[in-house]
Amino acid sequence: MKMVKSLLLGTAAGLIAVGGAQAADLPVKAKAVEYVKICTLYGAGFYYIPGSDTCIKLGGYLRAEVALNAGGNYSGAYSSVAAANNRLANYYSTRAREDLNIDTRTATEYGVVRTYFDAVFTWTTDIYTGSGTTPGATVYSQLGSTGVSAPNNASSGTISGGSLGVYYAFIQFAGFTMGKSVSQFDAPWINYPGNNFDQLVGGSGTTNGVNQFTYTADFGQGVTASISAQDQSLAFQTNVWNTAAMSTAGVLGGAYGANDLGGTTAPDIVGMVRVDQAWGLFQASVAAHDNHVGYYGATEATGHPEDKWGWAVQLALSIKNIPTGAGDQINISGVYTDGASRYNFQELAATSYSMFGSSSSAYQSIGFAGVSDAVFGAGGGLELTKTYGFRGAYTHNWNPYWNSALYGAWAAVNYSGTAKGLICGSAAFASLTGTCNPDFNIGQIGVITRWTPVKNLTFSADFVYSHLDQKYSGTITAPTLASVAKPAAAYELKDQDTYSLLLRAQRNW
Repeated sequence: MKMVKSLLLGTAAGLIAVGGAQAADLPVKAKAVEYVKICTLYGAGFYYIPGSDTCIKLGGYLRAEVALNAGGNYSGAYSSVAAANNRLANYYSTRAREDLNIDTRTATEYGVVRTYFDAVFTWTTDIYTGSGTTPGATVYSQLGSTGVSAPNNASSGTISGGSLGVYYAFIQFAGFTMGKSVSQFDAPWINYPGNNFDQLVGGSGTTNGVNQFTYTADFGQGVTASISAQDQSLAFQTNVWNTAAMSTAGVLGGAYGANDLGGTTAPDIVGMVRVDQAWGLFQASVAAHDNHVGYYGATEATGHPEDKWGWAVQLALSIKNIPTGAGDQINISGVYTDGASRYNFQELAATSYSMFGSSSSAYQSIGFAGVSDAVFGAGGGLELTKTYGFRGAYTHNWNPYWNSALYGAWAAVNYSGTAKGLICGSAAFASLTGTCNPDFNIGQIGVITRWTPVKNLTFSADFVYSHLDQKYSGTITAPTLASVAKPAAAYELKDQDTYSLLLRAQRNW
């Protein structure tokens, strides 16, 4: 009996031990999963960040493109080797890009607090930059995407090259915008009234954003007004030429001396009024720009010109729902500047032109021109440069999958009589046989067609023709221009033409 009792107690203890081990192996009840919730306060695509009252939206695009006769990026063949019309130019260039943007919004007692960030990761075909040694022994190289020089036309960044760029990074709160955003001077379509071409003249455009401190008042019924202080150094300076440093080689490259910009002393001041209605949009913008330069000579003892403020005004109009078809639209703008030329020749537009072509009376022909905010000579004051221009586009939707746009732009640059005297009186023009006049016009016209076979996937072809109307005549004898492999010779001065074609595939998400 004693033996049986011991056996029963041992068995019970074993069963309890096994039961305890099995209970320990059972999973503990997990906390409830906190699912991401849709945020309907700010439109489609927003979600609540788990555990917070902040809504977030992710977006962007992936783009692949090839450009023909476009000088590396999608721009015109206006200068350097791209416009030399010889064996140094890349006839085609390629680019792949991923864009990522993050939009967050939080409702507060002061209104919505918003942050916005937009960055791009880009790989682009390298392009030549030339460097000369002695005539007949010119060495050509290119600066690769990684910043390492590579020989000939080889890519220096085939493994880990490319670049990172930040378009926008700003905070909006209680009517204020603080950070890097589109300029308040710009029309809503920025540089693109209907095009993909980057270098359209005829108005302001900060596709890459500009640092600013802005207050915007909303009066209701689609009427808003803004006042802004924005950084001028990145996107709103062209050239302030010191003509004492002019050379014939520099002039033929579109530079009338050294670009003698001083440090920044004042931001640009911008004002804007906009009316946005169902029929379209009207906007009026004004800007003030301080021109602050360095010295007449190499040291501060040589003295300097006093500052001069320039200004710009722009009117923009968009007309929607026109009778030609559903979704058709017209976007147009016009601008006038005095000492603030970047508000006409936007940040991606060329400010120096040096284009070569054929000639029946000289070695070759050349058309050159330059854009400036002001010009000065030794002991003189700043002579502000005047410009004016316009751009626009008409977009027609053929059906839900196809649309086309016809677009164009034109801009003129006029130098004062004193500025012309400083430029044309330089020894750089000693070999000129005809008329000296640095004024010029640039005209651009293009057509783009887009096909969207499925939502958010678009294929496009964009063709643009450009005409440089320069005011020089006769011939000029040039020294060896090693950077573009041009020999010392007489060149005929005449207008020039060029074209570019961009083929693009883009997936938005």
